[in-house]
Amino acid sequence: MCGIAGLFHTGTIKPVDPARVERMCDVLAHRGPDGSGVWTAPGVGLGHRRLAIIDLDGSPQPMHSADERAVVVFNGEIYNFRELRRELEGYGVQFKTDGDTEVILAAWQRWGEDCAAHLDGMFSFAIYDRADRTLFLARDRFGVKPLFFAELSDGSLAFASELKGLLAHPLLRREVDPLAIEDYMTWGYVPDHRSILRGVRKLPAGHSLLLKHDMPLPSPRQYWDISFEKRHKAKPRDLEAELLHHLQQAVESRMVSDVPLGAFLSGGVDSSAVVAFMAGAGRGKVRTCSIGFDVASADETSHAESVARLFDTDHASRTVSADQFDAIDTIAGMFDEPFADASALPTWRVCQLARESVTVALSGDGADEAFAGYRRQVFHAHEERVRGLIPRGVRSRMLGPLGDVFPKLDWAPRPLRAKSTLQSLAGSGADGYARALSVVPPDIRHGLYSDSLHKQIGGYRGETPLAEMMASAPARSGLDAAQYADLKFWLPGDILTKVDRTSMAVSLEAREPLLDHRLVEFAAGLPEGLRVKRSQGKWLLKKSMERYLPDDILYRPKQGFVTPIAEWFRGPLTGKARGISKSAMLARTGWFDNARIAEIAEAHIAGKSDHSRLLWQLLMLDRSLARLGIS
Repeated sequence: MCGIAGLFHTGTIKPVDPARVERMCDVLAHRGPDGSGVWTAPGVGLGHRRLAIIDLDGSPQPMHSADERAVVVFNGEIYNFRELRRELEGYGVQFKTDGDTEVILAAWQRWGEDCAAHLDGMFSFAIYDRADRTLFLARDRFGVKPLFFAELSDGSLAFASELKGLLAHPLLRREVDPLAIEDYMTWGYVPDHRSILRGVRKLPAGHSLLLKHDMPLPSPRQYWDISFEKRHKAKPRDLEAELLHHLQQAVESRMVSDVPLGAFLSGGVDSSAVVAFMAGAGRGKVRTCSIGFDVASADETSHAESVARLFDTDHASRTVSADQFDAIDTIAGMFDEPFADASALPTWRVCQLARESVTVALSGDGADEAFAGYRRQVFHAHEERVRGLIPRGVRSRMLGPLGDVFPKLDWAPRPLRAKSTLQSLAGSGADGYARALSVVPPDIRHGLYSDSLHKQIGGYRGETPLAEMMASAPARSGLDAAQYADLKFWLPGDILTKVDRTSMAVSLEAREPLLDHRLVEFAAGLPEGLRVKRSQGKWLLKKSMERYLPDDILYRPKQGFVTPIAEWFRGPLTGKARGISKSAMLARTGWFDNARIAEIAEAHIAGKSDHSRLLWQLLMLDRSLARLGIS
């Protein structure tokens, strides 16, 4: 795992100052504390910070191909590099190192732009071909590893693993995109189709970009997508066996490491399944770690400890409390863009705990998206059946108005929150799911906006890109489309961003075996009834794991990695909740109605409603803007 950065001139070819590339890499030192390097040539500069995981002494970067034609900087891991190496040796390629970086170079020279499709792993990399004078950028299928880029006023394109790498360049404009504020207030993060700063872009997951010195910036090219259009026809018992095979292969392929390796263990189905297969690999005692909370309703450490005992792991745990939110500025600095998933704090803490004994940790991320494990997906599947029974015209005429007048019951269990269900059923499945997935409903967030921000965003709504993605998804059902959106929108924007930044902040490599693309492609072909059965999501995954895990782990109600900020904002963080409306930074932007923010804070503190996520969003936006130097 590493950090990369670079510059590439289009139009007029200008010399690249190595010191400038070096500064862009220095701010990424947390991603790679074990080594650094910079290479420049007319019109191009590549920089690298290395976290040594495989071939510890033999794969320095930037790395040159044997014929000196191509140069690469690479962030990530290629899990099938040994198989690719053998294939390429069959074509006569000779290798000097034992690592995966040289395999990427050889794959580029063999397959050109198609090389990314041959790689099984998590990656972002840049290859400069000196003969063709081209720069090739690529990002892995799911977006586990990030890549930001921006065109600068001097005619160059800058790229980096994190936004802070671009911010180290003096020509980068620091102008906030108002549409990103609407996106952020909708989702609690800035999705991959946008950046907080105008002119900055993110290379989409599963895409590559080929640049030439004498050509304008082209559009990214998609080399992979997930499809839900086909269904497996095998018997459930055979599909169960195939699933277990994929799980075993996915976990064992991610256990290749020349440094100590362990796992995050929450006590839920997904991380427990990963630990089960790690223990079954027979490579010694598995090191596991978990994080708990000082609020009992959010604490899952007892379940994690139960799984640790079951597989006799070397287990460690730690508790997160409200007083640790003094680190809020540190968290904001990790993400650069505003990021309001409050589980970033415990995720950072569990990464710190893991880093005390290992350099690589496997996680359970990805299974909920791939196997329909979120409650919202289960509700959506049920709602889609209702939509199929009632004509849309009837739904819009009757259910919409009824939902508008129904009282909002935030405190009630989800099945009793009829207002949101009625509003969802009144529209299309895509619109309903986008509304369910969003953090702050349109009426509430737009009620906070000033007239100035309303004018800047015009008629744009943050839910629209996700609803459009669902409407055009390669899918056969509403559930398919919802999972597609979760994999393509939610996963890279929220979950993978959170894990990448918090793990890299402590120089820990996090690997996601449940995002093995072959496993996800298999899951996408499962009949709906093997994904969601009655009220149970991830049905086949849970059934297949019954031979390894007890029912109280497999079938207890899903809790998720939920940080108890609602309780904290009514207790030890009350002062922070009240202070948001008085923020000088937010006031200077002119985006919000501060009096309305104060009303929302007081309503939450008094227990009249739960506005904890909204308050946390505004707090993180305030701290992020301060870190970005926005005035």
